[in-house]
Amino acid sequence: MSGTESESADGTAGGTPDDHGTLYVVGIGPGLPDHMTKRAKEVIESADVVIASSLYQEFLRDDGTLLPEEETDDDGIAVRDDGFEQEIIRSTMGRQIELARAAFDHVREGKDVAHVSGGDPSVYGKSDLIFKMADEDDATDIPIEIVPGITAALGGSANVGAPLCNDFCTVSLSDKWRGWDEIEEKLRAAAISDFVIVLYNCWRNYEQAVEIVREERTDDAAVAIVNDAGRADAGRNGESQFITTLGEAADHDDKVSGMGTSLIIGNHETETWRNDDRTYLVTPRGGRDVDDF
Repeated sequence: MSGTESESADGTAGGTPDDHGTLYVVGIGPGLPDHMTKRAKEVIESADVVIASSLYQEFLRDDGTLLPEEETDDDGIAVRDDGFEQEIIRSTMGRQIELARAAFDHVREGKDVAHVSGGDPSVYGKSDLIFKMADEDDATDIPIEIVPGITAALGGSANVGAPLCNDFCTVSLSDKWRGWDEIEEKLRAAAISDFVIVLYNCWRNYEQAVEIVREERTDDAAVAIVNDAGRADAGRNGESQFITTLGEAADHDDKVSGMGTSLIIGNHETETWRNDDRTYLVTPRGGRDVDDF
């Protein structure tokens, strides 16, 4: 992909025709309105075409960002009271390439397209696919804008206190795109480097990942198991958080509910903090005392 911006004969940056729309890859965070940015909501409401999974459509309809399903015809067209017509397309994992190409076609027709991603589209989301497809299909004329959202690491961290106040990293346990040997190497490097580690895609190999980190980190290291952060009862299994230790984390597979689960593994500085209601995790920034602030 080119790292420079060119100017076309008609004076438009990057050779983008003036009659093109824009392809927005929109992160909606956990999907509920309280955790979606104002920018994300505005882009989805004003888009001519919205591409979103059934779950995300449900969230956006409950919020009023999309019109109710009963007001959408069999072709996915919804018409608002002001006459604005919006096409809503259902996204599924097996159709990502097809939908990316369809989005390019819509943009070339002058339509703005909102391609909806949960969390943040650049954190194990779909923004990389859009850019790769644009390269493969010679679609560099397509204006692309990424609209960020709250990812599970941030939502889960907020639910359990302040575990990410020092250096941290994220590791996906999905071996769909890379081999387990590479994932294991990254896990071990992160553990040795004393990063706080946030594990994504914990329905795959999470017990094995915990055992690898245990080789480099003490068993009393704090761990949070977080499900559906920011989704309350609207997620796949309901929002919850559970504090345990690295030595016992693999014994709580009943707390790991699937795609909406992330694990936050503390480093040697991460501490538990308790009040009358619950236990939190806190990782001091550089181990500083209050007097250092």
